Amino acid sequence: MPTTVVGLRAKTGRAIAVVLSRKGEFIARREITLWDPEIPATFQPYHNVMEMPWSEAMIAVRGAVSSVERMAAAALRALIREFDLRAAGIVGAPERQLEKIGSPHIRAHAAEGVLYRHALEVAARKNELRHRAFVEKSLTIDARTKELGRAAGSPWRADEKLAATAALLML
Repeated sequence: MPTTVVGLRAKTGRAIAVVLSRKGEFIARREITLWDPEIPATFQPYHNVMEMPWSEAMIAVRGAVSSVERMAAAALRALIREFDLRAAGIVGAPERQLEKIGSPHIRAHAAEGVLYRHALEVAARKNELRHRAFVEKSLTIDARTKELGRAAGSPWRADEKLAATAALLML
C-alpha cells in the first residue's frame, strides 16, 4: 500500500498536485511548474513554431520538450521527497493525431496539452514512481472527491477535483 499518492492535473506550463494518504485522506495541494522561466520557449513551445510545417515543428521543439521533461522530473522528485510518494495518477489531454489538425493555432494548443501530460509520465518513469495516465474526460467526480474538497478548503476547482480523483484511483 502506498505511503502517499499524488494526483497530477497537467496544464500548460504547470500541474495541479493533490496528495492523499494511503487511507485516501487529504494531505496537501501544490502547483508545480513544468517550464523553465530561463527558457521562455518551454512555456508554449508549439506556439513558437506553429507556422512551420508540422514535420519541421516537431524537430524545432525537441530542445524545449527535453527542458520541460527535466523540469517535470525535478518538480516530481521534490514532491516525492516531501511526501514520500509511492504512486501518481496523471490527468491530461489524450493522445491525438496532431498532424491531422488543420488549424496551426488549434494544433499548437493540442500539442501542448499532450506535451505536459507526457512530461509528467516521463517524470514518473525517471523517478521510478508507479503511475497511470487518465484522460480528463474519462474521470467521474464522486462523493469522495467532494469530501476531500471540504477537507482541503478553497479553492477546490475542477483541476483539483480531477487530480484528487486520479490519486484516489491509484490507491
